[in-house]
Amino acid sequence: MKMLTDRHIKRLFCLVLTLTVGFSLLSAVLLTAGGQHIARYLPAAFACMGLLVLTAMYCYFRRQHQTMAHAIEQLHAFLAGDPTARIECDDEGELNRLFHEVNSLAAILNAHAENEGRAKRFMKDTLSDISHQLKPPLAALNIYNGILQQQADPDTIREFTALSEHELDRIQTLVHNLLTITKLDAGTIVLDKSEHNLSDLMADVERRFAMQAQQQGTMLSCSGDDTISLSCDAHWLGEAIGNLVKNALDHTKADDTVTVTWRAFASIVQITVQDSGSGIHPEDLPHIFKRFYRSRFSKDTQGVGLGLPLAKTIIEAHSGTIEVDNALGRGTIFTINLLIPTTL
Repeated sequence: MKMLTDRHIKRLFCLVLTLTVGFSLLSAVLLTAGGQHIARYLPAAFACMGLLVLTAMYCYFRRQHQTMAHAIEQLHAFLAGDPTARIECDDEGELNRLFHEVNSLAAILNAHAENEGRAKRFMKDTLSDISHQLKPPLAALNIYNGILQQQADPDTIREFTALSEHELDRIQTLVHNLLTITKLDAGTIVLDKSEHNLSDLMADVERRFAMQAQQQGTMLSCSGDDTISLSCDAHWLGEAIGNLVKNALDHTKADDTVTVTWRAFASIVQITVQDSGSGIHPEDLPHIFKRFYRSRFSKDTQGVGLGLPLAKTIIEAHSGTIEVDNALGRGTIFTINLLIPTTL
């Protein structure tokens, strides 16, 4: 019987059983012995047994009442806003199991409240960051538009039209990256994984950034095993690697080198993006994957701080990891490790 797992119920049950058996044995002895006082002894013994049973039951229910009162007090404290309020449930028994479930429910509610609080803070910070990032290009566009309205010179119009187009590209990139990260976080983007040759994927990345590398005089080199294939979403993985390559190019100058390599091990495919640029300041290393993070040491005034977080989100969606190795003044190496699915 499950209710007998409660030691207090078991103790009460044993006490009542003992008193009942004792009274029965005493009654049997008195009846066997006989005598003229038997009529007085039996009612007295029965009264004593009844009194003892009632006393035991009173003590048990008094303790149960105190336990329930404490439980109600803790529930009221939790509902009043005390997240640490809990009901003591160290003993065994059905009532303590109920208290344990109530404590578990309280812990779950606390976790949901904390998650909701973090989500609200994240939304607040994100909106603040978006506002902060959109203000400069919008202000620039407003200035350029005012200048264009006052100018009739074709050269001036072409110059500020090009500047306006650049600022619009910044806004488009910002909005695109924000929407992509939000969709990945919400799980509304389903990765379409299939087998892809890694060399073909890297060739696409190289073509996308060949012009930028050529314009700034940086050498972009991609090399690796042509036979490696990987189960991935080529579009999104290419987006992630492209963000790393763009980040490397943005932090290198003429005559620097950006190298992309890939190789396979027993259980992983490893992709590295290495540059010989300025490197990352040690103060910034713990924060480079935070959204909208901008280093106070960075000379890049055009970035919005979303490329690396987006790359990390996409890689983790592929069940992969990304690490960074850095030497200030000598360059940075980003290493992507992607698991090779195995059949056991």
